[in-house]
Amino acid sequence: MHEQFTGKEIEEIKSENPGIKIIAHPECPPDVIAASDFAGSTSGMIDYVKNKQPKKVMLVTECSMSDNVEADNPNVSFIKPCNLCPYMKKINLKKILDCLENETNEIILDSKTIKAARKSVIRMTEIGR
Repeated sequence: MHEQFTGKEIEEIKSENPGIKIIAHPECPPDVIAASDFAGSTSGMIDYVKNKQPKKVMLVTECSMSDNVEADNPNVSFIKPCNLCPYMKKINLKKILDCLENETNEIILDSKTIKAARKSVIRMTEIGR
């Protein structure tokens, strides 16, 4: 979902929308992050809009997040390319409850994968600071 744009497309959106602020999630490709005005975690993106109140913004992330941030920031105009994450909607409260009550769907990872994932999570949190 975060890989649906290129840096070139971000630049085109910026040229078609003067003054727009492009806010990218750290899972986007490096060229998208480089072309964006800000890259940060979900909470970092929300805080950016809340604190900066840009006139026009585009969040390069899942579209329901844009809807939520827009609802909390009525003075900000949102450009929403609407990227639906095919995985986010698979998780719901009933499934979470089932996992907790029945200890199902355990994911076991090897130490190499854990180490690589930890490195990615640390980098994502550092970008948002």
